[in-house]
Amino acid sequence: MAADAVEEIRGTTQGTAPVPLSVLDLVTVGAGRTAGDALRTSVEIARLAEARGFHRYWVAEHHSMPGVASSSPAVILAYLAAHTDRIRLGSGGVMLPNHAPLVIAEQFGTLEAMAPGRIDLGLGRAPGTDGATAAALRRTDRLHEGADDFPQQLVELTRFLDDEFPDGHPYRRIHAVPGPVQATSPGGVQSPHRPPIWLLGSSGFSARLAGALGLPFAFAHHFSAQNTIPALDLYRESFRPSEVLDEPYALIGVSALAADEAREARRQVLAAALNMVRLRTGRPGLVPTPEEAESYDFSPMEREFVDSWNANVIHGTADEVRTGLDDLHKRTGADELMITANAHSGEVRLRSYELIADAYGFATPA
Repeated sequence: MAADAVEEIRGTTQGTAPVPLSVLDLVTVGAGRTAGDALRTSVEIARLAEARGFHRYWVAEHHSMPGVASSSPAVILAYLAAHTDRIRLGSGGVMLPNHAPLVIAEQFGTLEAMAPGRIDLGLGRAPGTDGATAAALRRTDRLHEGADDFPQQLVELTRFLDDEFPDGHPYRRIHAVPGPVQATSPGGVQSPHRPPIWLLGSSGFSARLAGALGLPFAFAHHFSAQNTIPALDLYRESFRPSEVLDEPYALIGVSALAADEAREARRQVLAAALNMVRLRTGRPGLVPTPEEAESYDFSPMEREFVDSWNANVIHGTADEVRTGLDDLHKRTGADELMITANAHSGEVRLRSYELIADAYGFATPA
């Protein structure tokens, strides 16, 4: 991999942010809206993120969830690449057991050819859906095998990306096309370049594997907050320097929503929590409106879930969200915060990122 990979992974801070801030997009679809509406909102948010100085913009693979239109990260990233110029784009992540490694190598090789030096390949080992849907994706019901085979799949994918299978390997004559892009350094030296690989996780498995391989690690704090610090500690303890990184680099996903008034932020967050209640109880649907959430009769068990869920969502005014993000950075020592704003309305999500950028003094568009 090219020696400049570290520069691509490590972002630069903007304004008064203590670490780089990035965006995680689930392409959420609100009640009364369409997937097309959600995808157009994604373009607007990506453009805003680029203009204001957020470091990267990732989309996550999910399936069989009506309120989440991000089932095809590579397709969405191509769409976003065509509407942006500088911001890094990537998967947060591709669920590798759902796919043949060669297919992912070809998809992300194509993206790298379209937007050289701007593509990240984040990989997870979970299905990103329920068991039945995962079986339909993989054409098998051996779901545990897919997770257990993740390290082997990762090696295969890396070799396809680098076009470096050893002599005698059955795939030696197979090439992922487009392959590595020939990047030219300031000194005029050409070297093969492909998207940097990140490992994603919500437990210790990927943390340990990312550390052992010297890869950057992204942890899903937004839905596994109780495991964040143990996983980051494990990653740092397991880390071995590699040609990619000399020292650990850990990003955490954070659920955060800013609004002009704290009450409005609470209304929006309640609607997103109701959506999670329905998802967790086998009733996935479109993200409800705040009005529907306010009139919903939560059972005691559902109310307990909502309170627990929202305790890990940083929300309020821009200043309150900034304080929450800064506190989270201090507690975890994360090298980058990736913010996901879940709300019924695309306008609310756009406003949230705008307010957060203002709170940190990010550059304003000319």
